[in-house]
Amino acid sequence: MTALKLTTIGTSTGAVIPKEMLARLKVKKGDTLYAIETREGYLLTPYNPAIEEQLKAGQQFMKDYRDTFKALAK
Repeated sequence: MTALKLTTIGTSTGAVIPKEMLARLKVKKGDTLYAIETREGYLLTPYNPAIEEQLKAGQQFMKDYRDTFKALAK
């Protein structure tokens, strides 16, 4: 478990994320983190959930038209 300290940044409030946590998330200054609300609280992730939905839709599309893609690959 990692505790995040809240601090004032201008007129806003920000969280200080330890460098070990940044390394495990594979993010650096300037990257975007997404806060996804779950039943247990919030999940911080560098992965955009909208992109994940698009990838799932694309995978289903490719599965549905597998024979067409196979023919096009020839």
